[in-house]
Amino acid sequence: MGSCWLRLAALLALGACRSLAYEGSGYSPLEDDEDVYARNRYKETPWCSPIKVKHGYANCRTPQGEYYKNVLGTRCDIRCQKGYELHGPLQLICQSSKRWSGKVLCKQKRCPTLSMPTNGGFKCLDGAYFGSRCEYYCSPGYQLKGDRIVTCMDNKVWSSRPASCVDTEPPRIQCPSVKEKTAEPNKLTARVFWDTPEGRDTADGILTDVILKGLPPGSHFPEGDHKIQYTVYDRAENKGTCKFLVKVRVRRCVKLNAPDNGYIKCSGDGNNYGATCEFSCIGGYELQGSPARVCQYNLGWSGVEPTCAPMNINVNVRTAAALLDQFYEKRRLLIISTPTAANFFYRMQLGMLQPAQCGLDLRHVTVVELVGVFPAQIGRIGVKLLPPSLALQLRLLLRIPHYNFNIVVMDKHGMDKERYPFPATPAELFALIDNFPLRKEEMKLQAEIGQSCP
Repeated sequence: MGSCWLRLAALLALGACRSLAYEGSGYSPLEDDEDVYARNRYKETPWCSPIKVKHGYANCRTPQGEYYKNVLGTRCDIRCQKGYELHGPLQLICQSSKRWSGKVLCKQKRCPTLSMPTNGGFKCLDGAYFGSRCEYYCSPGYQLKGDRIVTCMDNKVWSSRPASCVDTEPPRIQCPSVKEKTAEPNKLTARVFWDTPEGRDTADGILTDVILKGLPPGSHFPEGDHKIQYTVYDRAENKGTCKFLVKVRVRRCVKLNAPDNGYIKCSGDGNNYGATCEFSCIGGYELQGSPARVCQYNLGWSGVEPTCAPMNINVNVRTAAALLDQFYEKRRLLIISTPTAANFFYRMQLGMLQPAQCGLDLRHVTVVELVGVFPAQIGRIGVKLLPPSLALQLRLLLRIPHYNFNIVVMDKHGMDKERYPFPATPAELFALIDNFPLRKEEMKLQAEIGQSCP
């Protein structure tokens, strides 16, 4: 019973105290020294959660320099480590809600993705992030242009410009070895064959062009050394070159000369293996020895050395045919027939021919005179007299009139080429003879040795 009264007295006393602390009175029975201490202690108590910035740090300032850096009103400047960048506000404030004014994150910086070089590639230690080192490489046959290693820097750019792979190595080409060949008989050239060399590019294997300098394989090469060069280009315009020699040799004999009072005509180059040299003599001379000689493989000439000896006409033969055979392929004949030595045409013809003797010799012309009528007729070749019977046979064989003046022109093959019933001028005769077979070749040879009439 006593305890109940004590409780009631305590409740009444408490109610009396509360009635005195009405709103706006400015009085509080709790505002004593102990209450002020409690309030100051509350202001220095951590309010927001501690700031932890991964890969960064916070520089915080409290309102009144409090010990704890997360009290109400604290301001923190956020910074990131090198190689990281801030995502969020630069400053955070501890708010009354016990939360900071924002969220921050330090993310690793990243450089732009490298482009893959053509005909090459790269490999990186840490992708494209700050501090990562990437190393370029090239495919076989290509060389790196630029820095081999690049690093992602703090400013989010690579330490060097992107590298590239370029084809700087020239293509390869292998030429054949020296080609040597000897010309065949009677030839001054040799036909030489070889396999066309093939180029190879060390990069992509593609060649854009192959250029040959010199004669192609299968050509006829003249005597001497000939340089053959092949050049190939790849798509990067690098070039590769190879060279070799084609050597052509001609076996040669000692060069021959024309005999005195004669001519020489040779095939080929005149003294090459297989060449043939033919010899002839000027008018009034006949060839003795080999009419033709051949350069042989042993570099010696066949036959014997020819000479030109004065022509010896045998007028003591039995028949006119035998007489004419002595001139076959050697001399042309100008046969003058007259019934008497006093014949006007005859004397006139001899008068025109006398100053033209050089032109007759130049054209290998022998003059045969038939004078008189059988049995009082004679024949003459220069200073040699023909027997009357031989002169008669010659007129009969060639069907020359006995009683009229007549001229017969014969070529070296014994062909009756022209007849004149009256005197012919040297100019007419020479114009006729210069168109005979073999005459053009004679004129060429005579021009080569400088033989002419004044």
